Amino acid sequence: MAISCVGGLVLDMTVSDKKYHGMAVFQPVINGVGGNLVAVQASRLSTGLHSRASIGSLPADTPHICFNPLTFFCRKNMTSKTARVLLAMVIPGHLIFIYSIKFMKAGHTSITMNFVAIYCAAALLQVMVLLFICNFLVHWMWKMGDDPDNFAIPYLTALGDLLGTSLLALVFYTLYSIGDKDFDVGD
Repeated sequence: MAISCVGGLVLDMTVSDKKYHGMAVFQPVINGVGGNLVAVQASRLSTGLHSRASIGSLPADTPHICFNPLTFFCRKNMTSKTARVLLAMVIPGHLIFIYSIKFMKAGHTSITMNFVAIYCAAALLQVMVLLFICNFLVHWMWKMGDDPDNFAIPYLTALGDLLGTSLLALVFYTLYSIGDKDFDVGD
């Protein structure tokens, strides 16, 4: 609950500044995509644990927890492969939503190349961080005796909201700072 409240405060503080008013329409998109993708991974990991072990003990063939994000995403195990597939969905998914918003004239922000590049980088970073944390959190909760389906997914989606909102605010701040000359950036 506290994580979501902080995310709400970040959104409120950012949107209340007229320069960043245009970010409100993108907030459900970045948070929804990130939260849904990490929920898929958490559910998949939890199902795998349920099928191979009792809550409280990790299966013997569980790979060691990797503290290096690069190594985590480049391993040949199924968890890393699934994470890469989910990462591959981020950019195309967000492009569909960005251009749907543009087509429906729903936002107050011009869709410039700067915006698309910085926004997509933020969305990719959000999902990478969430997938990396997901691997730790699901296995840790399982080992502590908690069902990750019930406990990990709410934490991950709340963290996704906080991270997504913060990164989105950073996107708009960056666009405004570099002088993206579409005057409705932030209008």
